[in-house]
Amino acid sequence: MKLLLVEDHKDIAGVIFDYFELKGFDLDYANNGQHGYDLATAEHYDVIILDVMLPKMDGLTVCKSLREVGVDIPILMLTARDTKEDILAGFDSLADDYLVKPFDLEILDSRLQALVRRQQGKLANRTLSFGQLTLDTKNRMLQREGSRYALNPSQFTILKLLLLKAPDVVSKDEICDALWGDEEPDTKVLRSHIYQLRSLMDKPFQHDYLQTVAKVGYRLVAEPSLPIE
Repeated sequence: MKLLLVEDHKDIAGVIFDYFELKGFDLDYANNGQHGYDLATAEHYDVIILDVMLPKMDGLTVCKSLREVGVDIPILMLTARDTKEDILAGFDSLADDYLVKPFDLEILDSRLQALVRRQQGKLANRTLSFGQLTLDTKNRMLQREGSRYALNPSQFTILKLLLLKAPDVVSKDEICDALWGDEEPDTKVLRSHIYQLRSLMDKPFQHDYLQTVAKVGYRLVAEPSLPIE
């Protein structure tokens, strides 16, 4: 099981990291919200432990931002705040569970296992489809008419956004935000990503799914219907 821990308190992070490493988890670690966001959008995780009070980007913002770009990995939030308002704020940010510090590591483990089981049941063989396009969101594999293509993180992020909104338009700003967050986007790099994705998914075939909407963004367009004879 692959776990992302986003926690700026070194002692707490160390205890959590040691416990789950001994349990056989594969762990990644971030000590600020921005790094945690970047990892969560670039890698696949089974579950995320996310502290609320973080430098650079707080946990509530991280959680909301991940959900806005289509990241549906289960998120358990950690916090020292235990008021009803704080707990509701955590769930309003679309977190899946909420644990107040100090906590028992076995309870944390049980909560995470429950989240993963729920997600596996809900998203077993989770795919996104449009026409002849099928995206395996777990393995980042695109399938079209019997051909399979492995996507890099940027291609996966772009195509997932397009599939989630298809056939509606995804703006350039939405894509840039998903790829680079608060960093200044490079339009030339975005065009390069689009070109690579288009070459991969459309070039070998007669129908082009990926369409540029001038001055706005991109969208997926359905194949024309065959005439009825």
